[in-house]
Amino acid sequence: MSKRTRRRVRGWGSVVGAIAVLWLATHWASVWPVLLTGLAVAVAVAVAGWAGWGLWRVHRSAMSLDRAWREQEEAKARELSMAQVDALSWQEFETYVAELCRRDGCTGVVVSGGSGDLGADVIGYFADGRKLVIQCKKYAPHRSVPSQDMQKFVGTARLEHGADVALFVTTCRAFTKAAMGLALRQDIVAVHRDLLGAWVKGAHLESLIQLNGSGGSGS
Repeated sequence: MSKRTRRRVRGWGSVVGAIAVLWLATHWASVWPVLLTGLAVAVAVAVAGWAGWGLWRVHRSAMSLDRAWREQEEAKARELSMAQVDALSWQEFETYVAELCRRDGCTGVVVSGGSGDLGADVIGYFADGRKLVIQCKKYAPHRSVPSQDMQKFVGTARLEHGADVALFVTTCRAFTKAAMGLALRQDIVAVHRDLLGAWVKGAHLESLIQLNGSGGSGS
């Protein structure tokens, strides 16, 4: 841009600025209320935003506390129901698991546990015809299901019994890491104490299958 052009631009800028100042001076009485209104609106929006953010933080904190409380209460309810399961003998436990299967719509459910059962304590069929084979282990809550138990069930659930869905159900809190890893690799549904407690409290068998591997971390 040449010097002459720059001078023209500065000149026109000065003219426009002078016109703007003159216009404001002559219309200040009408402009000032508009500016005040705009400022008030901006302040109101800022205050509302700050208040909304504060309320959202309080709401989120309350929801978090409520969720934690509900989880604690659900855990307590599961343990109360599991106390009755803990009082069962291992034979009664197998019969009880069979009853849960019938409750959730399984048919042809039989308890076959005993000497020579080859890991099939309960056998039944889903409504769609899939064969269900369950291994039941009545262990103390503090124990973990070892890899050896899972290996035996893996070796018979499908090859020997033709299971479409295979469940390993236990009253203890966890499977060892090796046992859980084997279950996941071989598509065995590992139902530890927490999942069993949910089943006892009314969760459907199909939902437990979807949760395979959840919770009950291996030891």
